Amino acid sequence: MTDAPSTPNPPQTPEQPVLRVLAQYVKDLSFENPGSPDTLRPGQPAPAIDLAIDVKARSMGDDSFEVVLVMNARATRKNEAGEETVTFIAELSYGGLFQLANISDQEREPFLLIECPRMIFPYARRILADVTRDGNFPPLMLDPVDFASLYRQQIAKRAAAVPGSETNGNGDPASAN
Repeated sequence: MTDAPSTPNPPQTPEQPVLRVLAQYVKDLSFENPGSPDTLRPGQPAPAIDLAIDVKARSMGDDSFEVVLVMNARATRKNEAGEETVTFIAELSYGGLFQLANISDQEREPFLLIECPRMIFPYARRILADVTRDGNFPPLMLDPVDFASLYRQQIAKRAAAVPGSETNGNGDPASAN
């Protein structure tokens, strides 16, 4: 009788990263139409719109994290006297509760500041479009946002402020845990 060849243990494959959306919600929403009804008259020129977008992330314990998109839009136009007047101000903080598993500390921050906002952005975009439309303006249709570029800018700004400072997505230094 011959010995059966021993089967080697199958190679252990690392578990795949898991990213789950547990909830999405409006944390804060504000729309101001300070010049109404004058700013709503027909024939007005299109307003100039300044837009700012920020992403914040924080740990909620265990493997869950809150990611908040903070979007501020301010529309202005010149009145008959040539003075700049505020047409509308829209502010939205839109949150998502995410579960992250099998993601290393070094990979966590990019997931939280790039992938998570990318997933919830379309919903926040729709809310801003609806609120500006409901304020009697054309819907504010935002172009897609390159969250990877925003993340790189944030890393560069952080490095310029404090050389060698990196975080792990919890607001904690990457080396701490």
